[in-house]
Amino acid sequence: MINITEIQQILPHRFPFLLIDRVVELNPQISITAYKNVTIGEQIFQGHFPGHPIYPGVMIIEGMAQAGGILAFKSMCKDSQQAIENKVVYFMSIDNAKFRIPVTPGDRLEYKLNVLKHRGDIWVLEGKAYVDDKLVAEAELKAMIVDKNR
Repeated sequence: MINITEIQQILPHRFPFLLIDRVVELNPQISITAYKNVTIGEQIFQGHFPGHPIYPGVMIIEGMAQAGGILAFKSMCKDSQQAIENKVVYFMSIDNAKFRIPVTPGDRLEYKLNVLKHRGDIWVLEGKAYVDDKLVAEAELKAMIVDKNR
């Protein structure tokens, strides 16, 4: 299990754009399961939509991408915090994104990502998001890990 403090050591994101609360399962090079608790206190709900709060699909995809970044970093930089600090994940493409069920305050988004391909610094991931075991969104993500000083 990876808690929020450890997540902040891996990802550069911070409030309000850190969209992973905890990693509950990590199999390096294979898969990750992480979650985010969606609350009415999220800034995004001030404008999306007043009186009818819906968590935006783009934020769901970004949460998937952040979970994928953790998977890639922990797969490639297992023992070195310095190696993680000198790298950044850039997402290259998001394909076949589908949104099935609206996500609302009070939901717990569970992200499950599996590695489809990994070659060098390139990762292709299958991402799915669930609420109460119901598929709410899915996408295929392609990312590259690069040096920050590049």
